Amino acid sequence: MKQVIKSPLITEKNTYHNAAGVYVFEVDLKSSKTEVKAAVEKNFKVKVDSVRTSVCRGHSKNTKFGATKVPYWKKAYVKLVEGEKIALFEGV
Repeated sequence: MKQVIKSPLITEKNTYHNAAGVYVFEVDLKSSKTEVKAAVEKNFKVKVDSVRTSVCRGHSKNTKFGATKVPYWKKAYVKLVEGEKIALFEGV
């Protein structure tokens, strides 16, 4: 069984989404929207309204040891039903 949700993405830009009930997670590259929805509902005990996904492109990065490759990764924007919140993002 693969782990669908890898980590929450907590950035300044994403905190504005949190006020609207949208939370952002880094997810497995091969996971679908229905798998993400089921994983969030199971892990955080909330009702999910919709899920939007985005594949972020990898890029080359120059370091003092030479060029390295940052891999592709996927993030999911999860909108919850009105009145639902995830405590992890609220700082509880």
